[in-house]
Amino acid sequence: MTGASYQPSMLTKQVVRDGLSYFLRGDMWLRHAHLPVSGHTIVDDFIGVCVATQQDPAVDAYVIAQLQALGVKRVRLDFTYGDLGNDEAEAPNARFLSALIAAGFHVNLHLVQPFQAAKHMQLAAEQVIWRQFIVNILDRFGHQLAHIEIGSTINRKRWSGYTFDGFLATWDIAYTLIKARNITIAGPNIQDFEPFYNVSLLKHLKARQQLPDVFSNNLFCERVPEPESNDHRIFKYQWTTWFDYNLIKKARLLQKINQDFGVSALISPVAFWAIFRVQRRYPDALQKQADYAARYFLLLAASGALKQANWGALICQREGLISDGLTEHDYPALERVTHYQHADGALQHYQLQPSFAAVKTCAAQIQGAQYVRALATGNGLEHHHFEKDGHTIHAIWTQNGKVAFLDAIYTQALLTQAVMVHRDGTVLANTHAFVTESPMYLIWHNTTLVQATPTLAKDLTIHAHQQGLQYFRLDEDDWQGLVLASNAEEAALLAQQLHPARLQAPQKEGALRHARNAIWAVPDPRNTAAQLTIKQPVKMYPHKAFLDRFKPSKAKRSWNGAMELMRRGIGTAMPVAYFEKVGDTSLKQNFYVCEYVQSEASIGQIFVAFAQGESHFNGLQAEEVYFQFAQFCHDMHGRLVYFRDFSGGNILVNVGADKQLGFSLIDTARLRCFPLTPFPEKYRLADMTRACHKLHWAGRERVMQIYFGMIGRQFTWRHRLAFHLYDFKVRLKKTIGRKGWKRLMKKLKGVGTSHAASG
Repeated sequence: MTGASYQPSMLTKQVVRDGLSYFLRGDMWLRHAHLPVSGHTIVDDFIGVCVATQQDPAVDAYVIAQLQALGVKRVRLDFTYGDLGNDEAEAPNARFLSALIAAGFHVNLHLVQPFQAAKHMQLAAEQVIWRQFIVNILDRFGHQLAHIEIGSTINRKRWSGYTFDGFLATWDIAYTLIKARNITIAGPNIQDFEPFYNVSLLKHLKARQQLPDVFSNNLFCERVPEPESNDHRIFKYQWTTWFDYNLIKKARLLQKINQDFGVSALISPVAFWAIFRVQRRYPDALQKQADYAARYFLLLAASGALKQANWGALICQREGLISDGLTEHDYPALERVTHYQHADGALQHYQLQPSFAAVKTCAAQIQGAQYVRALATGNGLEHHHFEKDGHTIHAIWTQNGKVAFLDAIYTQALLTQAVMVHRDGTVLANTHAFVTESPMYLIWHNTTLVQATPTLAKDLTIHAHQQGLQYFRLDEDDWQGLVLASNAEEAALLAQQLHPARLQAPQKEGALRHARNAIWAVPDPRNTAAQLTIKQPVKMYPHKAFLDRFKPSKAKRSWNGAMELMRRGIGTAMPVAYFEKVGDTSLKQNFYVCEYVQSEASIGQIFVAFAQGESHFNGLQAEEVYFQFAQFCHDMHGRLVYFRDFSGGNILVNVGADKQLGFSLIDTARLRCFPLTPFPEKYRLADMTRACHKLHWAGRERVMQIYFGMIGRQFTWRHRLAFHLYDFKVRLKKTIGRKGWKRLMKKLKGVGTSHAASG
């Protein structure tokens, strides 16, 4: 069924002509298409899920019980040749379908042809088999089904097997038989946002008078950074913010295409975020999947464009709401988005994922609701107003890493009256203060207009999924900031012992470092055997004093940088707090507090040893260090982090078991993160030239060969030139820059002192 040796094409010249004609006429233009539509009703079975079973009948019962717990009323079941069974035995899928119908679920039956059958659908023999398969389905289940869907990712040539004409033959047979019995037909199941296929197929089906009752298009957006992001695949990275092709716009444009050709209903039969794909950027992939699932359904509900949207599959270790306990290597050769053939794994290993609770809560809050309007959308904060059963519901969340304060959005009286429900359905205390990337619902037991001022916290980043830790605000006596602690008592202790009004940088003798910034250690109030590190700016050069007036404080920048590293699973000193004085014009009244990092060495110290001819450092061979450091840099850049101050002294190293190196980054204030790939080569080189500056050329060559090899590149003369230029820049800075000027002044001072002594 994989069909790897044959790749028929759906993208014919006719498809391209039809799509271009529609586009050039201006029919793809829709005013404010990227914004939600106000004042529409969300059907009470809006959220569905793709289901499957296996040979064991106990799995049928388990799935049905979990669907009832999930609170969905509608499911999609894939059915292919042989799934009805025969006179001797009923096949598992037929048994499962009967059980779903008996349990009262609205079943969307998705008929999937084997690859070889789809490939040869222009042959009369294959058409006979297809026709008989549909007749048997209709005879057995017919009007017990909500609808029958024909087509399966037909624009993915490696998955489905269809040619354009072959699919039209498939559709013609199915349409004739299904509509003769007055049953709803859906299709043709386009994958992703590729509207040329939608336009051309609708044009051909309309000409044949065979339009579907419901158009199905899998509205995936897992390859964009997050559900709210614009789709960079449409106009590439540099254009992505110009045309606002976000999830809402894609849904509304597909709805417009349908309506232009006479089809009123649009559904998304399958969408999911695969765990392995999220893990490429974020270590907390299970939590991110849960965030994205809720945000995806909320955005589609707000769009007003879709009648229904499904998650798929229910049970799967890679994308399911329930894990089957297997590994990524156990995934079937054919994508489940094309054919979710059966549930894998053993029943005793099935485990609910966080996304299960997130979808359950979302379904309970918005299905059957009236979408009133968007209070904020598209600028880092999503804030949407629903009404249901006489209640006012606000769904609110931020984009990844951002944060908002509830008391800046609502009055205290409104917050006291609201019931606050977390993404996973738990009720939050009325003292809850933060809006994060995990959606929350505020519910008022009336439908009066709730006044809100959607406001995103300015220039502030947090890591929302810190297990066992919470954020607490400091906002008193002209000081503001955040404290990260395990509970309110610990936060109060930290705020009291480290209150910024009591902090004062020591003299040079008592500091770990004292130049532009003072860095010193203090006992940790939570554990006097441990230490905390405090950083405060104490010297501002005139040009920096001017430029930094337009930036967040240094303390906040250090906090934000550390949070971005932690969100991406990159080692850094654990942040504890940041504090800044309101209205401070000196730019020096701000403090960043983090845990003290114990390290065996910095990468700079190790590289200096190798540059001086040492073949080992504390038992580590150079090749071991080079490989692990290159891997660390590759992972950091792969997670779209440009550190900018990637000097050897800011990269701390510890040696673990089996000589595994652990890297921690400090001095995080200059860090930048990027939302989209590919990561620019100039940033890769900027970091690597700094990190390897103290290493000899043989070592540089080896590190860069390993590093570039990991991305399928070679270390060329252009890359070597970047190292030479950085070396020249450093020498220039030491001779005529600030460091050179200081050396000159010391020499002059020394000369003056010696003259005075001789005189």
